[in-house]
Amino acid sequence: MRPAEELRYLILAAQREGNRLLAQSLRPLGITPSQAEVLRVLRDGQPLTLSGLGELLVCESGNSPSRLVDRLASTGLVQRQVPEHDRRQVELSLTEEGARVARQVVEIEEGLHGSIDAALQEDDFAQIRGFLWAFVRDLPAGQALARRLGT
Repeated sequence: MRPAEELRYLILAAQREGNRLLAQSLRPLGITPSQAEVLRVLRDGQPLTLSGLGELLVCESGNSPSRLVDRLASTGLVQRQVPEHDRRQVELSLTEEGARVARQVVEIEEGLHGSIDAALQEDDFAQIRGFLWAFVRDLPAGQALARRLGT
């Protein structure tokens, strides 16, 4: 196996295992990792339009997040409102219950991030981060993440 192929599979394996651990921790909340990302993005930047939300999601990059929002709205975690200043737009925000669940998502993510921190050496992080940004910078998921980070 050539180094680029091994690296690709290592990144895929790390993503899948991280997502599996996250999904397992989110299961008691009744949400998926993609739904958790929507809650986090709304928590950090609400209100957002559906298209504004879609521009910030990594899990749904390039796709409409409407199915995620529909599910979260049906469970009472997200609300849709038509603002007075622009009746053509629909703004999304968290309900009280959505805000409570989003706080729990933050706690769960902190636990996962702690596990990653424990396995990561600081010097390694700078190199890995630089490589990954160089790889995704001009791709849809990388652009979504850059918008979320404000860069």
